[in-house]
Amino acid sequence: MTDQLTESEVLVVGAGPTGLLLAGDLATAGLRVTVLEKRDKESNLTRAFAVHARTLEQLDARGLAEELIATGTKLSGLRLFGRLRIDLSSLPSRFPFVLITPQYNTERLLQERAVKAGAVLLRDHRVTGLRQDAEGVTLQVTTASGPVTHRATYVVGADGVRSSVRELAGIPFPGESVVSSVMLADVRLERAPEEVVTAGATGDGFAFLAPFGDGWYRVIAWDRSRQLPDDAPVALDELADLTRRALGADYGLHEARWLSRFHSDERQVPHYRDGRVLLAGDAAHCHSPAGGQGMNTGLQDAANLGWKLVEVVRGRADESLLDSYQEERHPVGKAVLRSSGALIRLGLAPSTATRALRSAATVLAESVSPLMTRMTRSVTGIGISYPAEPGSHPLAGRRVPDLRLAQDAPGQPARLYEALRGGAFVLVTADERAPGAPFSGLEPAVGEPWGERLLHAAPADPHGKLRSTVLLVRPDGYAAWAAADPSRAELRAALTHWLGEPDQS
Repeated sequence: MTDQLTESEVLVVGAGPTGLLLAGDLATAGLRVTVLEKRDKESNLTRAFAVHARTLEQLDARGLAEELIATGTKLSGLRLFGRLRIDLSSLPSRFPFVLITPQYNTERLLQERAVKAGAVLLRDHRVTGLRQDAEGVTLQVTTASGPVTHRATYVVGADGVRSSVRELAGIPFPGESVVSSVMLADVRLERAPEEVVTAGATGDGFAFLAPFGDGWYRVIAWDRSRQLPDDAPVALDELADLTRRALGADYGLHEARWLSRFHSDERQVPHYRDGRVLLAGDAAHCHSPAGGQGMNTGLQDAANLGWKLVEVVRGRADESLLDSYQEERHPVGKAVLRSSGALIRLGLAPSTATRALRSAATVLAESVSPLMTRMTRSVTGIGISYPAEPGSHPLAGRRVPDLRLAQDAPGQPARLYEALRGGAFVLVTADERAPGAPFSGLEPAVGEPWGERLLHAAPADPHGKLRSTVLLVRPDGYAAWAAADPSRAELRAALTHWLGEPDQS
C-alpha cells in the first residue's frame, strides 16, 4: 500500500481527556484538527476519579459540567491520613466540591464535543516518526492498513507518560520514581464503605477505594514489604489483606475484573514547547496520584494552550504567544509535583518519627485557617493565577469567578462561563461600554471591529465591585487585562494587544 498524506492545521496525538478537550476547543474555533490515538478502541479502564472545582469551571465554559456531574458523586470534603479533613464547601466557585466519576465519563463527553465540532479522530494510529521544519511538522504513522504521513502546522503531544511525540522530538523527561509496585484492581464489595472515597495508611502501606457507580470499585494499594516488578501478578487475597490493615476492613472485597501493578514517577520536561511541537498533560509532567491532580492539570494545560494556538494559526497573534504557555503552565506543573510528592511521602511515612511529623503537620494544617485555605485552593485549581506585567491591575492574570451578567435581550448569557462557551474574549464593563451602548467618541466602535472574537457583557449589578472597572477575560477564564475607568484609547490599545488588529470590513 502506498503511503498516504493528510494535512491539518493542528495534529493532536492522544485521545485522552487532555487531547480531546484541546481538539474540541480548536475545532470549535474552526481549525482543521486531527486526533491520532494508538488505541484501537475506547478503554473502560481508568486511573483518574477526581474532577476538581477549577476543571469543572473549565467544563462549564464548554457546556459540559452539568452532564458530567450527573454521572458521579459530589464530595464536599476529603479526608487525608485518617484525621485531616479538607473542607471544599466554602470554595469561591459554582462547584464547591470534588466530583467522583471515572475518567472514561469525562473522555466520552469531550470526545462527543470534539467530533461534533469537526475534529477527526483516528484510532489505531501509532506515531513512529517526527520531523519539523520552518513551516510545520510531519509525522510518520503506522496503522493496520499500512503507513500514513500526517502533516500539520503544529503538533501537540498529549499521549501520556510514554509519549511518542516527546521521545521522537528528543525532549528530555528528567525525574525519578516515587513509588513502585502499586496495585490496581476493579472489584466488588459485599458492603459499601462509610464514605464515598476511603483512604488510609499504615507504617508499611496504604489503600484507597472509590466507586465506579455501577457496583464496581477501584482499589489502589501499596505494600512496602512486597516490592515486585510491574508485570508481577496481583492476588485478590493480597489486596484484601492490605485493605484490612490500611482501612480497618476489607468490606468483603471479591470478584476482580481487572488486576495490575504500576509504578509512579515524578517527572517534568524542561520546556513545554520545542518549535512547532508542544506537550500537554502527562506527556509534559507526571507525578503521584496523591491529591487527584493529574487529569485536572492536563485539562487545564489544554484550556490554556487552545486559544493561543487559535490566535497564532489564524495569524492574529505572533508565534511568541505560544511561549506564554510555557511561562504560565510549567510553574503550575512544578507546583503539582511538589504538592503531590509531599502528600505521597507523608502517606508512605516509613518510620515512627516521620509518622509523628505527619501527625504534627496535620494538626498544624487543621489549626491554621489560611494554610488550609491555600492548600485547598491549590489542590482544586481555584488558587492558580498567572504572571502579569509589572504595573498591571491587581486582577490581571487571576482566575475570574463566574460573574452574573445583565441580560438585555432573550438568549443572552446570564453568567460569564456561559459567555465563554463560544471561545471568544469577553469584555465586562458596567458603564457606557456595555452591550448596546452608543460608544460615542470612538470611531469605529470599540467592539465591532473584532466581530465574534469579542463579546460584550455587563455585570448584573452595575454598582458592585466592577462598577468602575473594565475587565477583559481570556477564553480560558483568566483576566487578560483590567483597568479602573480607562480611556477609550487605553481600551482600544488593550484590545489590539490581546486580540490583534481589528477585522477588516
